[in-house]
Amino acid sequence: MRWLIFLFLATALNLPAWSSPTEETPAAGLTERGLVSQIGTQLGAVKDKASGQAVGMVEQAMGLLGVPYRRGGNSEGTGFDCSGFVRHLYEKSVGQILPRRAVDQARATEVIDRDELKPGDLVFFNTMRRAFSHVGIYVGDGKFIHAPRAGKTVNVEDMRSAYWQKRFNGARRLPMNVDNPQNENSN
Repeated sequence: MRWLIFLFLATALNLPAWSSPTEETPAAGLTERGLVSQIGTQLGAVKDKASGQAVGMVEQAMGLLGVPYRRGGNSEGTGFDCSGFVRHLYEKSVGQILPRRAVDQARATEVIDRDELKPGDLVFFNTMRRAFSHVGIYVGDGKFIHAPRAGKTVNVEDMRSAYWQKRFNGARRLPMNVDNPQNENSN
């Protein structure tokens, strides 16, 4: 009998996860996976180490967690590929337009050492047997946010994992426009 009660309670408590998707479902999923606390931790670290523009960019990026990957995608409504995600964020948060492809974004930005990474910097990876085939935005504490691949959504990953370490191509920085009116904290 105890087993039936336990089964009933477990089923009842998990019922929202089995229901049809609603507008609240993504937030519930983020909470279950611990991403809400991860976001808070990342934003706290960013605020301590970055400029106002970088903080704004990372906050906007975190707001896009869960947006689906779409090859050639460059909008919240239809989804992003990696370079479309980065381009979108730089344009919306700091008003700077980057080239469309990851390899061109690497060429258009200045090289920095991995140990110089700050939130808002670009991190590049070789995921398709060619240099600079993938890009993401560094958020601090060894982590970056990106649109990974088909079937996945925008998420935060640890650059120190074996997969990303093996494929790391380099870090780049786009000098932030200090006079940008979108940045309230630039002074």
